[in-house]
Amino acid sequence: MRIAVLTLSDRSYAGIRSDQSGPMAVKMLEEAFAGSSIEVAILPDDRTAIREKLLESSANGYSDLIVTTGGTGLAPRDVTPEATRDVLEREIPGMSEAARAAGLLKTPHAMLSRGVCGTRGKTLIINLPGSPKAVADHLSLLIPVIRHALDLLSGYTEVCDASPMVQSIPIEE
Repeated sequence: MRIAVLTLSDRSYAGIRSDQSGPMAVKMLEEAFAGSSIEVAILPDDRTAIREKLLESSANGYSDLIVTTGGTGLAPRDVTPEATRDVLEREIPGMSEAARAAGLLKTPHAMLSRGVCGTRGKTLIINLPGSPKAVADHLSLLIPVIRHALDLLSGYTEVCDASPMVQSIPIEE
């Protein structure tokens, strides 16, 4: 699998603050999808730059999965959801809703996250918050369905009938 992890942060891009959320996402994705190639980039909170990188990373199947961290809140420069919607062909609201609902079990601030998930071609795009803890929490929830989503995007639908129902996904307290 080809994965892109994009950290979206003015401060990390400028070298003022070290990126901790991107490496957290990379670690978890490497563990879940061993042998995958992972491209990492840090971009400023700039809608055009984010949109262009999403287009580049999803072009011609370059990435199967794009995970972004940061820029999903209410600050004036938090534009990740807008840039993502600019490139999405289909939204997957259930993934974002599930992540926010799980986050609400830990903090009421989770309701302020505006991240979106969706597809462009055969690429799955997932917006995560910028906090390393939130990245870990959201990916713990989403990783079990990412492979299935990618199978469906590639046209492999036989797995739908063979997959057991997930009854619950434990959330750390």
